[in-house]
Amino acid sequence: MSRQFSMGEYIRSYQANLQPAFNFQANTADEWMQWREQFFPKLLELMGDWPRERVELQPVILERTEFDAYTCEKIIIQSEANMKIPMYMLIPRKAAKGNPAILCLHGHGAGKDDVMGIQHGERQREVDYKELNYHIAPRLAEDGFVVLVPDARGFGERSLGYGKPHRHGEKDGCDLVFLKSIMMGFNPLTLNIWDIMRCIDYLETREEVDPGRIGSAGLSFGGAWSLYATVFEERIKASAVCGYFNTFESFAINWGNFCGSMTIPNVLKYGEMADVAALIAPRPLLISNGNQDHGFPIEASIQAFPTLEKAYQAAGYPDRVKHDVFDGGHEFHYKAVVDWMKQWL
Repeated sequence: MSRQFSMGEYIRSYQANLQPAFNFQANTADEWMQWREQFFPKLLELMGDWPRERVELQPVILERTEFDAYTCEKIIIQSEANMKIPMYMLIPRKAAKGNPAILCLHGHGAGKDDVMGIQHGERQREVDYKELNYHIAPRLAEDGFVVLVPDARGFGERSLGYGKPHRHGEKDGCDLVFLKSIMMGFNPLTLNIWDIMRCIDYLETREEVDPGRIGSAGLSFGGAWSLYATVFEERIKASAVCGYFNTFESFAINWGNFCGSMTIPNVLKYGEMADVAALIAPRPLLISNGNQDHGFPIEASIQAFPTLEKAYQAAGYPDRVKHDVFDGGHEFHYKAVVDWMKQWL
């Protein structure tokens, strides 16, 4: 008789026997709508407690810097009574009124400064777009979009220790934020989605922005943030999920390449990642994966994508979802992202 001691094997065997309650199976528009009306409330429940009220935004523009193609404002807004959001807003020089806007969401690292191209410490130097292929916010502004770049909770100016996302020895700051939060019944992913809602509230106050043309784009943790924010915020009219879309089984259970701040407790009892993403239909959704991204295996991404195709087909909008598989690693495929946003915004 064999003896099983490994908790890793225990988790994998448990997951292998799960039968998620809301795996997408719909073929018609009526079936799709029925599935959505059942799954969405359950997912909302799994997200835990949300802030109770929308407080006044109380925006403050701390500084304004002029660049050749755009103006950059450093802004703070109120998200909750005891929480503010620091962010950058990039406004193209030619933007007067009613322009498309994109929420540009960062991954793990130094927060909003990363997608802005602001380097810290030993890395504080000029890095061109081709070398880093991550700080896309200035590029989007140069291409005519108003760009809003916030810090997620636990990152950047909102980390447990300012500018030090990994200050607690071997502990990852975003995991600590999750562990401390769940003891009190809330989830940092939920609060980060709430912050995106407040960012959109702010965008709606700016005359430079057309509130009917707001998109979201993010890489890695930012891809997760973009995906879940788009599920719960219908004012996001087009979304790009980069370097993230996969299966929970592959990158999380088998590989462990994720953190608490991108986790929904109990989610695998009800659906895989593709089922969650299918809730975005029929709004335009770009999935972008590098074929050499070793953290989010391309084989699992390709395996999961047909569920999205089926959902958009059932909803009646098969042209509004696309899988961009490009020759590259864990990075933005900028051309695919900007072309998608220009097409739909």
